[in-house]
Amino acid sequence: MLPTIEIDIIILSYAQNLDFIQMTNECIQSLMISEDPGTIKFNIIVIESNRNLEPYQYPYSKTVYTDQEFGYNKYMNIGIGLTSSPFICLCNNDLIFHYHWATNMVEAFENYNLSSGSPICSIHHPKIQINLNSGIYPGYGVRREISGWCIFLKRDILKLIGKLDENYKFWCSDNDYANTLFILDIKHALVTSSIVDHLESRTLSSKTVEQQQQYIDKDLPYFKKKWNVRLGYSGWGFL
Repeated sequence: MLPTIEIDIIILSYAQNLDFIQMTNECIQSLMISEDPGTIKFNIIVIESNRNLEPYQYPYSKTVYTDQEFGYNKYMNIGIGLTSSPFICLCNNDLIFHYHWATNMVEAFENYNLSSGSPICSIHHPKIQINLNSGIYPGYGVRREISGWCIFLKRDILKLIGKLDENYKFWCSDNDYANTLFILDIKHALVTSSIVDHLESRTLSSKTVEQQQQYIDKDLPYFKKKWNVRLGYSGWGFL
């Protein structure tokens, strides 16, 4: 009998109302029914930004409330620090997990010697001519090979990349991750047999245009300053 594979799932949530609580619950429910618990065991950490919900606990998870100011990477690092499994999956809360997504991801890691991967989204990726179950796509393109809303990685690579860069509030976090993998030659691929649908930033869309612009105004200049010298360009991401 094969040993159970443990995967730490870190989900960021900002439950401003009942609809967003339900969205996170649906995300977790789809996760829990996606795999046989005798084969894949999920250790779920939810970092909840709405302190008014405390002590509410999302089902099947440990829900963490922090008084630290929000930062996407900062909150992900909190979750990473609370876990210890060999695999980690960094997730938005606006996701729907499909059957055997994790099994197929782990198999791709073994078969193609991956250290990082993203599942395909059946909503987004076909629009850019990447189809379900069409193999793997190695690369570092954001919203192409790297689905910033769901990143699956071996914990071991944190020894190379260190903590996620907490200077980012929200924007450019996935671009920074992509560039870090590229410059360190860490193999990443989109795995099209692993399907996780993204409901396109429902939490972010609840923010005003002004609030979203504040994130961009802070994060983009830092990203450019950090990577222009290293990679010799002035764009948003590696690709």
